[in-house]
Amino acid sequence: MLKPLILATILFLLFSIDGICTAAANDLSALAWMAGHWTGVQNGMEMEELWLAPKGNTMLAVHRDVVRGQTISFEFLRIEATAEGITYWASPKGRPATPFRMIEQKSRRVVFENPSHDFPSRIIYWLSEDASLHARIEGTQGGNPASAEWTWRRTAAKH
Repeated sequence: MLKPLILATILFLLFSIDGICTAAANDLSALAWMAGHWTGVQNGMEMEELWLAPKGNTMLAVHRDVVRGQTISFEFLRIEATAEGITYWASPKGRPATPFRMIEQKSRRVVFENPSHDFPSRIIYWLSEDASLHARIEGTQGGNPASAEWTWRRTAAKH
């Protein structure tokens, strides 16, 4: 009589812990440091990225690059938590979204990867000691290693 009760208790605890670990692994609150309106200027290009705080298992964002008053690039972004894990979806210039699975997460750094995508195949975000948000994309173009990087400072959203 006691053995089935002990077995049932052990199974209950194992499934409960598994559920807690899955929820924690797919919790976007650890990425809340990305939320905000971020701006910067690099080689005459005004760059901005606006991330909404985690809510409803998603973080939503827009990115825009402007040169001499003209938008030269834009992107719709989302980070989504599901039972399968956390995925970064990039939709440059309104194209269909491309998924990048989260492969690494630290307190102020996150790495997403899609090895089958041409360029980029890796997307990295981190918050530096001076409170600047950085993003870097990496991969290959024409068989050669390639990358691009952005650095922003938190600013108040303009209306």
